[in-house]
Amino acid sequence: MPEEAAFIKYHGTGNDFLIFDAWERGPFLGPQVIAAICTPHTGVGADGVIFACSPRTGAEARMRIFNADGSEAEMCGNGIRCLAKYLHEHRGIGGPRMFIETEAGAREINLLLRDGVVEEVEVDMGIPEFSSSDLPPSAGEDRATTLALPDGEEVECLCVSMGNPHCVIFVEDLDNAPVAVRGPQVENHPLFPNRVNVEFVRVLGADRIAVRVWERGVGETRACGTGACAAFVAAVRAGFLSRSAVVELPGGELRTSVDDHGHVWLAGPAVEVFRGELNPSWLHSLGGSLR
Repeated sequence: MPEEAAFIKYHGTGNDFLIFDAWERGPFLGPQVIAAICTPHTGVGADGVIFACSPRTGAEARMRIFNADGSEAEMCGNGIRCLAKYLHEHRGIGGPRMFIETEAGAREINLLLRDGVVEEVEVDMGIPEFSSSDLPPSAGEDRATTLALPDGEEVECLCVSMGNPHCVIFVEDLDNAPVAVRGPQVENHPLFPNRVNVEFVRVLGADRIAVRVWERGVGETRACGTGACAAFVAAVRAGFLSRSAVVELPGGELRTSVDDHGHVWLAGPAVEVFRGELNPSWLHSLGGSLR
């Protein structure tokens, strides 16, 4: 079995990823193959695929992450936390502090260790941006964006980039929010040239929010790190929260905060689930290979 066939599955609050070691060669699976691997029932099933790559600058590693539809994402908060655990426990890299490069820039990581095992990972998610080519102009004008949807309805949202674009919608009833309908409508809205992640948020108190996420290129997921941060930032901007909050997601809780320099921090668990290998014959049937 080729060494490249091996992967380890992780999850961060239910947001699950397959991590492949691509240290020397970089990503070696194409979009079609990644989509097939991430498909439940006929593939392994995952929200995305992460390639652990050698760094280009002074960081300890580089993350390349691909969504379940095979498209590449700039950044992923839960994914980078899982990768940090993998790097420390399987490559002996970093701890308790490390830096990982992403397509949205390098990110600082802090590991909470117990007997050499990573129990929790905290990541500097950077400074949120409101003026970005991925967002509508109104995002930078400190006001809500009104989206006209294909069914004639309108929604108001706050837009923010956490290295990738997010659209945050506040709701009163999160359980019955029309995530499966409004999610894809907003994700593919023409105001977002590269599509957008969509967060449905209910404010529970001065230091707690509940969130459901429709991820660009994936669909509804049990958690999303950048989505949790975007929801936190939008709630702070709207005056609902102050400098820290717990974010409740279907897969569990994450902690968010903002420091004195405007950087948003995300903390929570990362769990190794199982190790596996891809069958080269199955890959060949998809038109892919472990080259």
